Amino acid sequence: MLKPSENPPVVNPPGRSVSQLIGRWWVAHTRARFEKALARELISHNISYVLPMIERIRISGRRRRRVLMPLFPSYVFVCGSDQDRQVAMMTNRICRMIEVPDQPTLIAELSAVAQAMAGKAELDPYPFAAVGQVCRITEGAFQGLEGVVVRRSKSTRLVLQISLLGQGASMEIHPDLLEPVR
Repeated sequence: MLKPSENPPVVNPPGRSVSQLIGRWWVAHTRARFEKALARELISHNISYVLPMIERIRISGRRRRRVLMPLFPSYVFVCGSDQDRQVAMMTNRICRMIEVPDQPTLIAELSAVAQAMAGKAELDPYPFAAVGQVCRITEGAFQGLEGVVVRRSKSTRLVLQISLLGQGASMEIHPDLLEPVR
């Protein structure tokens, strides 16, 4: 297992925001557990991508290890030209490349996930698109983020969705900081 410092960056090129990446977006559906390997190959070819990762504790033998796991297993968000898409496909790490029909929505959703990660929110994978009230956070470090409110274990959770994948990430939030989106 890789040490957290040996993992590829969440956004390539590092230091850029999702909205600063230029090109067309695709979602690479990778072979099982090939997300980081694909990210390293994209770096070597100067291709922009987003690979949201969360820290988890894994126990191997009697040792506890901190590892970074993809927030959306088997998916890497690739940004670039048609030629970049072809280069990515030739890595033999991708099962299929998913077209993104609504580019601005994907950029907004990825930006929300990236902002939550930058603000050190505790994100948990949420395996399906939630059905419920869409709300906006009104104050604090996450002000302006929008998501679907769900309740889990008697705490209010906000799900930041990637609608194209039908998946999301949930974060805990105090209900007083939410307002409904019309």
